Amino acid sequence: MMLLTEGWLEKYAKKLVGKTEVEDALKKLDKLTQEEARMVAAQNLKATHTVDERVKGVMNTVEAIDNKMVRVDDLVVGVNDRVVDVDNRVAAVDDQVANVNERVVAVDDRVRVVDNNIMRVIAGA
Repeated sequence: MMLLTEGWLEKYAKKLVGKTEVEDALKKLDKLTQEEARMVAAQNLKATHTVDERVKGVMNTVEAIDNKMVRVDDLVVGVNDRVVDVDNRVAAVDDQVANVNERVVAVDDRVRVVDNNIMRVIAGA
């Protein structure tokens, strides 16, 4: 009977040892899985940081372009003011030319009157 019991104990001991090996393997697998998850999270964080830095770079470029556009807008406003000033000066010149035209007409009228008087004097002579 001792032989039977010893055989059974040996099988039981082997099963227990096998169970511990499986449990140890599962624990090791769990640790490896957790470590891999941490590594993936770290890689995602690094990629996110890289994207964030690139977005900041794009934002800085857009801000610089915006500042340049503001300066261009200011220059355009200055040019518009100058064009309005030139338009006003041209209008003043137009007014002066119209005034000169009126004077020329008045001189023409006086010359006509003088011509008429000269003709009467010549006709009466």
